[in-house]
Amino acid sequence: MAQDIVPIELGLPQGDLVTLWAPRWREDGEEWEAFLGDEDDLYAFPDAAHLAAFVRTAEQHDLIDHPAWHVVPALNVPELIPDDDHSFDLVGVPELVAEEPDSWTISELAEIVGIVRSLADVCELDEVHEVLDATEGFSLLDQGRLPFTGREGERLWTDLSEAVSEKWDTVLDAIDSLVKVPEVDSAVLDQTAEELAAFLEESAEAEAGVEGEDDEDLDTVVEDAEEEDEEPTGFWAEVGIDPIKIVTSDKEYYTLRCYLDDEPVFLGSEGQIDVYSSPKALLRALADANALAGTDLAQVSTWDEVLTKATAGELEIDVDTDNTYVLAGLAEDLGEGTDSVDPTQLELAVELLTDAGDWAGDESVGAALSSSESLGWLVSFVLRPDPNRLAPSAPFDTEQSEWRKLVESFENRLRVH
Repeated sequence: MAQDIVPIELGLPQGDLVTLWAPRWREDGEEWEAFLGDEDDLYAFPDAAHLAAFVRTAEQHDLIDHPAWHVVPALNVPELIPDDDHSFDLVGVPELVAEEPDSWTISELAEIVGIVRSLADVCELDEVHEVLDATEGFSLLDQGRLPFTGREGERLWTDLSEAVSEKWDTVLDAIDSLVKVPEVDSAVLDQTAEELAAFLEESAEAEAGVEGEDDEDLDTVVEDAEEEDEEPTGFWAEVGIDPIKIVTSDKEYYTLRCYLDDEPVFLGSEGQIDVYSSPKALLRALADANALAGTDLAQVSTWDEVLTKATAGELEIDVDTDNTYVLAGLAEDLGEGTDSVDPTQLELAVELLTDAGDWAGDESVGAALSSSESLGWLVSFVLRPDPNRLAPSAPFDTEQSEWRKLVESFENRLRVH
């Protein structure tokens, strides 16, 4: 299967450079991965204009036989600017590991270590593998924050930090020594430099225009916000718990969810979500003092208010549109490509699957939706459309299969009543 060719930025000792990365793809029964380069050289450039000038004229490099290469020379310069998800600050790793191992720090470090491993694999950098294999923490980053909690987690993070302090220069030197900045045709470079300058100018003007509009509309926004604050919030908003509706391929379910310290908590326990086939069935369960004993929602301070109102027959299940999650049909749409997917439906589905995974302590959802994975790349392209990004390429069989696995895993968490 032909995967994407992705513009990336590498923060190296010699500066921030852009190049192209072809994540793993299968061809003729074999798995491949590659970077833009030739033999022992990794080609990288000071900006997207130089990269564009190269790909439009180069006749020999390691990506020339990639199944999707024919698309690349026709890209405009903005499409070759790496996005934030594919900018890897290798030089900043020591500063990163000096921070506390929160979710953001671990996620960013995991992305950097992932691209470093890919470089080490493709370019046969044994010394880099030795550094990354020297401590267990590097291999656990994809699992998120969980491995780095508690006493054992602190030890893992300390060992990882010490390895970076003592050996990260080896990684930087090994990769930096591979980099070659090829010469490009000056006439083509003049053209691509103009394209880049025009894009940057348009972006600056657009940003300035948005800021100007924001200033002009500030009073209106404040007034609207004040009006919203005056509106009644309703019982569910007051208790901080949301009824949610889940639509699968053949059924509809209702349940409850809230957030404590920004962490999702579902009606359920031990990773199983209690769901009901109708609002009335959910209300009957809430009115039964024994039906929901032991649910994780019991830790919410307002839970007793919900049970009291349900027992009195005064509770209603009103599901907002933002809390209606339609899983049905998404796998088929993803298989057809980005234009077939409803971004709002997909964003809500991703929210539901991610919340359920986080609540159950299951890191597989976050791993599958990481931008370094083919499904995550496709999802991020749909949810954050950007004309500067190279569109995912068909076929999408693998992405469709991975999405179905995530949905199946989620549906297995549903404890139907």
